[in-house]
Amino acid sequence: MLLTIDVGNTHTVLGLFDGEEIVEHWRISTDSRRTADELAVLLQGLMGMHPLLGEELGDGIEGIAICSTVPSVLHELREVTRRYYGDVPAVLVEPGIKTGVPILMDNPKEVGADRIINAVAAVDLYGGPAIVVDFGTATTFDAVSARGEYAGGVIAPGIEISVEALGVKGAQLRKIELARPRSVIGKNTVEAMQSGIVYGFAGQVDGVVQRMKRELAEDPDDVTVIATGGLAPMVLGEAAAIDEHEPWLTLIGLRLVYERNVSRL
Repeated sequence: MLLTIDVGNTHTVLGLFDGEEIVEHWRISTDSRRTADELAVLLQGLMGMHPLLGEELGDGIEGIAICSTVPSVLHELREVTRRYYGDVPAVLVEPGIKTGVPILMDNPKEVGADRIINAVAAVDLYGGPAIVVDFGTATTFDAVSARGEYAGGVIAPGIEISVEALGVKGAQLRKIELARPRSVIGKNTVEAMQSGIVYGFAGQVDGVVQRMKRELAEDPDDVTVIATGGLAPMVLGEAAAIDEHEPWLTLIGLRLVYERNVSRL
């Protein structure tokens, strides 16, 4: 079994692979204050419930792949792999790790590890050119060239950030449930805010993707647009530009990167 861990700013997603198939997954909050020991206990609690794994921490785990946008959590997870999974090959995505995707950026080290991993999975699953739209703490748009290169991207405020900002800055507004409203024209304040979030972000996706396609390929129809991230279902039915939805894109990318690096460990 391969354990994959994608640490985002808000949530951490874990996936368990049996070969190429993801057989279990978990989503927990990201807390930069958790120590390596606390993370180990959390992992044991989650994986101890799975019938294909043993009761002891590490039983049944043959490899680990990790990427993180939170340096302090990556540091603690590195300690987890050392102390609790010492005999298990571990790949932590950082400079020097082989991904197979050239990065065409002014400073490649600035690009979040998760964005590169998404590009790896997009190339493997769909080929290039492609655009990955990841609905997380931020909404990111990542461009993959026809030759499988990471060509750059766009970063916009995420859905939850926007909802929180409305609640904090709007004197008569409050934080609302993220749900699709009955209609575009809201009949009350909550529905009006929900409409602005759902249809506003769908319009943002369509507008940004259309412009990216024109720069990425001579024929925009050649570009495959893949949605991923925990909040993607909010706009899937409204954003016409999205071609594919792959909720485990980052975990799949981690599996691919693990396979490309494990022989070098």
